[in-house]
Amino acid sequence: MKKNRLGNSDIYVTELGFGCMSIGTDEKAAQTIIATALEEGINYFDTADLYDHGENERIVGNALKTVRDQVVIATKVGNRWNKNGAGWFWDPSKAYIKEEVKSSLKRLGTDYIDLYQLHGGTIEDPIEETIEAFEELKSEGFIRYYGISSIRPNVIREYIKKSSIVSVMMQYSILDRRPEEEALPLLHKHGISVVTRGPLAKGLLSEKMLEKASANGYLDYSLEELNMLLPALKEKLAPSRLFNEIAFQYNLAHPAVASVVAGASSPEQVRENVKAVQSKPLTEEELVLIREISKNSLYKEHR
Repeated sequence: MKKNRLGNSDIYVTELGFGCMSIGTDEKAAQTIIATALEEGINYFDTADLYDHGENERIVGNALKTVRDQVVIATKVGNRWNKNGAGWFWDPSKAYIKEEVKSSLKRLGTDYIDLYQLHGGTIEDPIEETIEAFEELKSEGFIRYYGISSIRPNVIREYIKKSSIVSVMMQYSILDRRPEEEALPLLHKHGISVVTRGPLAKGLLSEKMLEKASANGYLDYSLEELNMLLPALKEKLAPSRLFNEIAFQYNLAHPAVASVVAGASSPEQVRENVKAVQSKPLTEEELVLIREISKNSLYKEHR
């Protein structure tokens, strides 16, 4: 599988990354899914301390321990569980980040994290202090590189100006083109890679299409609009190929995108995602058509 450089780092990630949140807590089943991802050539695995109260990190670490030097492990920090475990709150403080990394390392069963990501971020955060925490962890050898997982334009701009992030994870799809106007070009200009999530828009851009539709629509698409748009996309772009191929290839068509992170709850889903990523790229004509008939929305908040 093709690999792309992550920002200005020496990390190269496969075009398809594996989103580990979807594997569940049945360890045997989870290990089978991850083993399939490895067999298919995926080297990039994304988890977070939040997922299943840290159990996801432990399962992922166990599944990857025999190939640790061959894979890229990314995890996240910032969402802190309440003492009763019933919910969490946002804590981007230096003290918490530097303490929590030790817990993630222990659960993952490794002595370093390839990519440590802030799991969100607001403009009200003590951003300089947060960056200081990541920089210290990097110099201390606990992490190789760091990034943020955020869709907020004002937060992204601050990290571009003040930090040495190598990546930004953000939601991006044919049905969520908000990053295109400002985030993707800006990050590409500064040599920071984008790692996308949600390429299938909750299944709307899969073969199931409208079976996955909600009465509330999706983002700024009403159900009525989805009923018109999705069949039109399928008819014009995917009469002889799977719809998810179109969805993945749309993300990969942007030069800022290094990897598309997608989850899978079965080995079969892993193979479907791999096939989609390895399918033929979209032509310029197909890209133009998608952009003509879908919405090019902007982020209305966090300006």
